[in-house]
Amino acid sequence: MLTELERKTLRRKMNSPVTYWYPDLDALVFELKLRTNIVQAARALYSSGVRFATFSRSRANPQFWIRTPDGGFLLRPGVPPAVAVSDIFNQGQMYAFECAGAIIIMLYKAVLESIGEAAFNRHFQGLFLRDWQTDRDLQLTTSHNLNEVYAGDVLYFRNPDHHPSTPEWQGENVIMLDDNLYFGHGIGIGTAGDIIRQLNRARRPFSFVSAYLDDLVLRPNFEAVRMLMYRMAPLRPVV
Repeated sequence: MLTELERKTLRRKMNSPVTYWYPDLDALVFELKLRTNIVQAARALYSSGVRFATFSRSRANPQFWIRTPDGGFLLRPGVPPAVAVSDIFNQGQMYAFECAGAIIIMLYKAVLESIGEAAFNRHFQGLFLRDWQTDRDLQLTTSHNLNEVYAGDVLYFRNPDHHPSTPEWQGENVIMLDDNLYFGHGIGIGTAGDIIRQLNRARRPFSFVSAYLDDLVLRPNFEAVRMLMYRMAPLRPVV
């Protein structure tokens, strides 16, 4: 049974001038459920107690992650990826990171909930969390059409005249939760207007150049992620 948000997404896709093709009904349902899980991961991260931090001040639970000198988090050997990713949401007070890394973490959590622990642990060994670095099985795709955005998509608010002393506020990566409702790590949940107002507070003095919603749209390759449930992980080289 579809949720109201999933039905809304389905109706909008059916009424879109863009033709969306799926190999079967299961593929469509999987995309809708993964989108729901992305939204739920965003809300869960918002409530988790995780803090915003630049790379120099990032932190993670050392039981599961090794903090690298550049502020990233490397999965500790022998730790199941599903356990380590879930810990971020369960013990958020032990973590702090920037907004791009938060997006990847939310996507990993949503994929975990969508394909299950066994498949996730098969395919996502050796996770490294920093900025936009991702496991190849996530297969992120991009587009540039704001008329075709749906709950669970990743968007970007650009702040072109940010203060040079705070480069972390040059923009905000967000998850679309619903129509004109977004979550951005470090800002929280709000409308496009709310996020733009927050970013505008971090502009150069006397700047009149407003932040704005960029046309970049990012999302997982839903069908590739679905197939992870049915294939074995390839052998990876030992480093």
